[in-house]
Amino acid sequence: MSSISDPARTEPGAPVTAPPVPGGRDVRWLALAVLAISQLMIVLDATIVNVALTDIRDAGLGFTEASLQWVVNGYTLAFGGFLLLGGRLADRFGRRRLFMAGAVLFAVASLVGGLAQSEAMLIAARAAQGLGGAVMAPAALSLLTVVFQEGRDRDRALGLWAAISAGGAAVGLILGGVLTANFSWRWVLLVNVPIALVAVLGARAFVPESRDESAGRFDVAGAVTVTGGLVALVYGLVRGAELGWARTETYLAFAVAVVLLGSFAVIQARREHSLLPTRLLRNRSVLGADIASLTIGAAMFAIFFFLAIYMGGILGYGPIRTGLAFLPMTLLIGVGAAISSTLIGRVGPRPLLMGGTAVAAAGLALLTRIAPDSTYAGTLLPALSLVALGMGLAFVALTSAAVAGVPDEDSGIASAMLNAGQQVGGALGLAVLTAVSTARTNSMTPTVAPQDPAFLQQVNEALTSGWALGFAVATAIMLLATVITGLMVRVSKEDAADAARGGVHVG
Repeated sequence: MSSISDPARTEPGAPVTAPPVPGGRDVRWLALAVLAISQLMIVLDATIVNVALTDIRDAGLGFTEASLQWVVNGYTLAFGGFLLLGGRLADRFGRRRLFMAGAVLFAVASLVGGLAQSEAMLIAARAAQGLGGAVMAPAALSLLTVVFQEGRDRDRALGLWAAISAGGAAVGLILGGVLTANFSWRWVLLVNVPIALVAVLGARAFVPESRDESAGRFDVAGAVTVTGGLVALVYGLVRGAELGWARTETYLAFAVAVVLLGSFAVIQARREHSLLPTRLLRNRSVLGADIASLTIGAAMFAIFFFLAIYMGGILGYGPIRTGLAFLPMTLLIGVGAAISSTLIGRVGPRPLLMGGTAVAAAGLALLTRIAPDSTYAGTLLPALSLVALGMGLAFVALTSAAVAGVPDEDSGIASAMLNAGQQVGGALGLAVLTAVSTARTNSMTPTVAPQDPAFLQQVNEALTSGWALGFAVATAIMLLATVITGLMVRVSKEDAADAARGGVHVG
């Protein structure tokens, strides 16, 4: 049994509603604001440092080109590796409590990173940020699904949540560009400190506590194996893309991941109180949403990575202009999410998932046309607009399908599964697409000497040809998400409405 309580008034087991403030005012939307701003902070921090990497490299901390990527990867590794553990800890020990603890850790890590005086100090701070995010993210989404029980209000709340989740990466590039150009790279980290503190204070004032009161013994063996397995998997993907796949270190990381994740599967099948309840995996719609999250993450992460390099290196954009180039994408994600949250109660998640991923695939297909002489208005803007609109449509439905029919006591781990799918998919997709694009680029060796005026043109053509092939593979991956959601997600509009009110099991 899962219970929810006002920190000051409501006893465990009370109805699942947000606490009123004096005067009887409904503060659910204030609770949503707290949870949403925390999600924005978590998502944008995956990309906010990207446009500051050159400044970080030149800051005298000891970074090389090879080690610089760990400013990004340290966050991804910790976030992706600890998500499932963070979700189950939130279910067991209190979602608001874990949310606040994660926010405090995020604030401290951001402060340390912003004041870092060495390479090791900054990378460690980024990893600690990722750990804080892994605790906060599943707790925040599960709290949202507990606070909002009414169908229409929950749809609206999930719409905002999905827009932030899908658009936060673009916001990170914009904010990172502005802060780096006008202040210092350190502010891309320090800006998190006041946001995280607001999240802590807001959660204490407006967000009710919620936990699984019926939890048995904590699954220590499951926690150790899945966390170690996910960390090894993400590490292998990151190092494989960096060093090459035919390396002993890469093979060893994948071997450890297979052993630990295989052990986790055996443990979960035998434990009564398992970290990942098998009943969630038997829910076809939840499983389909999680697999779709993995494939969407694999297709989407490459957009920001490839296009940020393309805009800066080929088109000559500065940090602010690069960030602002993604602004229409952020706005259209919000438009798509608003449309989806309005329609989901009428048509159910599956049509929106299939339609949204198909529209996004069309946008990715347009990006296969990029060339050294492409223009923003002629190529990038139409493509990014389609991708953004499609993702806005899909993410609301994806989030709804991932939590539909999930008991309150499992909401944290269900939220973590959705986030983990996206993070692992993003790492996998970026590794694969980078390898594909690099292979294409390396195959197009310039035919003239470096001092020849045509040399730079041939290099740029090789680079854009590689990225175009990467976008072609991303298009295929996004279409795979369309097929998966069509075959596996079976939440009808009636079931979605009932699930939004808190009680239907589907799949």
